[in-house]
Amino acid sequence: MPLLAWIIAATLAGGILSVLAAAAFALRARPTQVSMLISYAIGTLLGAAFLEILPHAFELTSNAERVSATVLLGILLFFLLEKLMLWRHHHEGPAQPEQAQHRHEEHGQIAMMVIVGDTFHNCVDGVIIAGAFLVSVELGIITALAIITHEVPQEVGDFLVLLHSGYSKGQAFGYNILASTAMLIGGLLAYYGLQTVHQWVPLLLGIAAASMIYVSVADLIPGLHQRRELRTTVQQVLLIVAGIATIWVVGGLAHSIAAL
Repeated sequence: MPLLAWIIAATLAGGILSVLAAAAFALRARPTQVSMLISYAIGTLLGAAFLEILPHAFELTSNAERVSATVLLGILLFFLLEKLMLWRHHHEGPAQPEQAQHRHEEHGQIAMMVIVGDTFHNCVDGVIIAGAFLVSVELGIITALAIITHEVPQEVGDFLVLLHSGYSKGQAFGYNILASTAMLIGGLLAYYGLQTVHQWVPLLLGIAAASMIYVSVADLIPGLHQRRELRTTVQQVLLIVAGIATIWVVGGLAHSIAAL
């Protein structure tokens, strides 16, 4: 089987299987549970950004300041993007009650941040898979399995965020499948220009981390403050910790598989 065919098959399988595995969990959640589990989604997004993506970006570069600056720039760009979307909805959107319009704006804003960040992250994963296959087919297969395992908790978080924002299960699934195709694109780019693409990997990871941090801190965490009961607060904290712990445990298992 040609090397390019292995890369195409592995990146397609990596993107689609991780989305299917995440969907099997997230799409079973009832509407009342989605609102509660958004705390878990916050944990998975922050855990992925700080425990996996940023450390990996720093390992791949000799200029940590450049990666840090990319994260700061990414947060600023996502802030501006959200402002532009608010402006467009305000000036071009159809007339509707203020509360309904606010929900519609939030619907688009959060979805855009999640999908953009997930797309960048999947593209980088495709580069990593292709690089492993260029070393050996065995290493490529192991790396693809490790990435699938690692991606599932984050994809669950993405599903929950989209469902919480008002998207239907079909829409949430469709957007995540669309973002997963970036893994194939990253794999093809790496195959045809690995050295050039690899120079951009730390910066792409920085943008992906920025999107996850921004969505969590700017869009999701403020919503948790609407409920101030002690029991709810404890539940929110425990679910955030559970999301972070999931990334930590699964990330450790994925690294162990890749090291075999």
